[in-house]
Amino acid sequence: MELVAQLLVDGIVNGSHYALLGLGFGLIFGPTRITHFAFGPLYALAAYAAWTAAVPLGLPLPLAALLGVIAGAVFGVAAYRVLYRPFERRESPSLVVLIASLGLFIVLENTIAIVFGSDTKVVPGFTAEVFLVGDIVFTSVQAAQVLALVVVGTLLALFLTKSDYGKAVMAMTDNPEMARIIGIDTVKVATLAFALGSAVAAVPAVLILLKEGATPYMGFSAVFMGFVAVVVGGIGSLRGAVAGGLALGLVENLGTWQIPTEWQGTIAFVVLFLALLFKPRGLFGRFAR
Repeated sequence: MELVAQLLVDGIVNGSHYALLGLGFGLIFGPTRITHFAFGPLYALAAYAAWTAAVPLGLPLPLAALLGVIAGAVFGVAAYRVLYRPFERRESPSLVVLIASLGLFIVLENTIAIVFGSDTKVVPGFTAEVFLVGDIVFTSVQAAQVLALVVVGTLLALFLTKSDYGKAVMAMTDNPEMARIIGIDTVKVATLAFALGSAVAAVPAVLILLKEGATPYMGFSAVFMGFVAVVVGGIGSLRGAVAGGLALGLVENLGTWQIPTEWQGTIAFVVLFLALLFKPRGLFGRFAR
């Protein structure tokens, strides 16, 4: 039973990480319908921005983390305005935009490797505290991952339900054409969605920097897990993205109880396949594609 309890805790920790990635990916995809696969290397760039602020520049870690989140939002807005917006003006097919996003993914990933090198970047001198509760072991960074989901999710829910801009984001998520007809500035809202989604994704990026270090190729796992969380939870539903991320983390970790650890990475593929096969609209799907 001790092993099951530890796997449950690890599943909640990893699920919180995936849920934040799902929130970030869903915030962008829902209002804009852009399959933003460049989300991955932008996530990595946020981690590298925090590392640059903390290590070469020597700024305090909390300030470096904040700068990483801000940098994530700036990178997200730049990606939309520079890459995606011109395609929107030309009313390009979604497949063209998807290919452009994949191209940006490759360019950014290789640029990060060229600029920063391919070695793992860590924050020297940082050591996570280890806590023991009964037979369950977890670190301060793992606790921060769960807390981050609670805080970010709560603030995001308040913003989307209480503010005018948040309601505009939800209106575009429900029906972009109707939002345009009733006078919502869809370009401004899409820009906001990219800023918010990228900032949300930057939070787990900074925590992963502290937990495991940053690498140029960390973005692939981020975009894939975020995508799986959104599909499993339901495209267009942010609470579904959270539920999908938590479910993915729990299934992935509990699966190692009976499945060898080296097969853990395949569990996400199996979950995605089953979701698409048996419940293509997801747990809380609001529209079909």
